[in-house]
Amino acid sequence: MTVQLAIDGMSCGHCVARVKKALEQVPGATVADVAVGSATVEIDPARTSADALVKAVDDAGYPARVAS
Repeated sequence: MTVQLAIDGMSCGHCVARVKKALEQVPGATVADVAVGSATVEIDPARTSADALVKAVDDAGYPARVAS
């Protein structure tokens, strides 16, 4: 399952690296792409959820939401 996230407050490569690291630490998630303002993540829905991804990014200091 692919989850698209919209992420606010990212403005540089350091931000991208920090968000990517936070997402990689979510069990059941495989980070496909992180760019300024967004992320695409493949998840195993039996192991994690979109809400867990949003929480990981929020905890890293960047407001996130599932993109529609």
